[in-house]
Amino acid sequence: MGPRRPAARERRGRPGGAAPGARVAAGAAVVAVALFPTGAAASPSPTPPSGAPACQVRDDRLTEISGMVATDHGFVVINDGAENEARRRIFFLDHDCAVVRTVPYPSRPRDTEDLAVGTDGTVWVADTGDNDRSRQTVAVWKLPPGADRPVLYRMTYPDGPHDAEAMLVTADDRPVIVTKYSAVLYAPSAALRPGATVPLAKVGQVRLPASATSNPFGILGRTAVTGAATAPDGRRVVLRTYADAYEFDVVDRDVVASLTSGTPRVTALPDEPQGESVTYSRDGRSLLTVSETADQPPGTRPAVLRYALASGGPSPAPPDTPEPTTPATATADETDDAGDGVTPVVVAGAVGLGLVGVALLAVTWLRRARSR
Repeated sequence: MGPRRPAARERRGRPGGAAPGARVAAGAAVVAVALFPTGAAASPSPTPPSGAPACQVRDDRLTEISGMVATDHGFVVINDGAENEARRRIFFLDHDCAVVRTVPYPSRPRDTEDLAVGTDGTVWVADTGDNDRSRQTVAVWKLPPGADRPVLYRMTYPDGPHDAEAMLVTADDRPVIVTKYSAVLYAPSAALRPGATVPLAKVGQVRLPASATSNPFGILGRTAVTGAATAPDGRRVVLRTYADAYEFDVVDRDVVASLTSGTPRVTALPDEPQGESVTYSRDGRSLLTVSETADQPPGTRPAVLRYALASGGPSPAPPDTPEPTTPATATADETDDAGDGVTPVVVAGAVGLGLVGVALLAVTWLRRARSR
């Protein structure tokens, strides 16, 4: 993905730089002031999240969790674009959220945002984040069962860069990328090949219902798609925002058609600090989420939360689905494919041209603040 950008352009962990949640909140505040000049701006509620705690992540390397899948043995998680070498791993956790092994990347990823598990147990990592819309390619990493390094597969959009934080993998092992602020679906137009760049094709767009769920980022938080997951038997998929989870029934194994034409069931995920991860429990009866905590008070630990599904029956794991497993590894020379930008404010097209104008002003403000 090209040479690393200077550290001043990196998004996470810069001395003197605004924390990730603070930049999102600042952008949301700019929009809120424009929308609610009398002071009725959306603001986070002091009420804690309504999910039931499942376990707490206590490893200091995991403060920016952006993707999670549940397994029979616990969880697999990734960080969001961490510059710290120790955090650039695929982390395997037990049921108590303790790290039991890690797998490094053979070269440095750009901005890892979501996880999925294929039908053969392969772990898929979506390296698709692009906050300042500057990437020429995006990628997925595939970690087959028993492998000690993931393999990189590059892709390119047909219509310019997009920021995307959600990915699904279909029953025929085809990744579907969901853009963050417009929920446009992209999928490879040919088979993925290591060392090659495969064009993506636009295959649809999801129309999410309106929401009023309280969240730290107000109206933006209700429209930004930050994660996705597939039920263990493949019969349901879910997209999440900072505020809600939208669950769709999958008809005839066609994920794209189900997302673009189906009516979702909604599960509120209120007031999570920065919710970017979602997965189904292994029995398919509930949703599990976890938030980034890098912008929270010192000592705050990520907690995996369990939510009862809005409706619909359980989706048990098929018995012939392999469990993702890899041997533990500890070191790698990760020198490539680095760099990501600050978080600009981009608003879903459905909000209207006026709000888009406000978002552009916010982008300018954030970039000027970064340069200062």
